[in-house]
Amino acid sequence: MIEKNQITGAYQMSDERAIQQVLAKYVRAADALDGASLSSLFTEDGKVEIYSFNSGNPVRLFVLTGKEEIANAISNLMKPHPVRGWSHHTTHDHIISVHGEVAFMDAQFIRFDCVGAGKPEGGWPAGTLGLMGTITPTESGYYKPSLIKTNGEWKITTHRIYHDMTFVIPGQ
Repeated sequence: MIEKNQITGAYQMSDERAIQQVLAKYVRAADALDGASLSSLFTEDGKVEIYSFNSGNPVRLFVLTGKEEIANAISNLMKPHPVRGWSHHTTHDHIISVHGEVAFMDAQFIRFDCVGAGKPEGGWPAGTLGLMGTITPTESGYYKPSLIKTNGEWKITTHRIYHDMTFVIPGQ
C-alpha cells in the first residue's frame, strides 16, 4: 500500500509493499539471468539456501554465500535461455511479517519457460493468427526470504528456496 504522509505530503510505500517489491525485483533479475541486479537485493553477507521440499521434510542441497557467489551463480551457472525463449517467475499468496527492522516472507512461486515458434521456411500457413510457441511450467515451490531494513532499504539476509520437485545436481 502507498500512503500519503500528512505532514510532508510525500507518498510513502508501506514496509509490506516495499518487501514485496524486493521479491518482484528478484524474480525479474532471475528471469533476465542478471546476477548483478539480483545480488544487489542482498546484504553483503547474504545467502541463498536451496532445498528439496521432499513432501514437507526439506533437505538442504546447497548454499550460496555473499553477493559475488550469488551473482556468479545467476549470471554464469544458470542455463541460458534458448533462441526466442525466456522464463517468467510468478509469485503469489505472499505472507509478510514485519518486526521493526526485520521481516520474513513466505510466497509461492511457479516458473514458466516460454519459447516462441520459429517462422516456417515457407512462411506461416494461411489462416495462422496470434502467438505461436509453448509455455511450460518448469519449477514450483516456496520462496522464504528473511530481510533487514538498512538505511531505509529492505535487503535480503537469507533467501530460502524450497523446490517442490526433485532437484538434480550433476555428479551428486
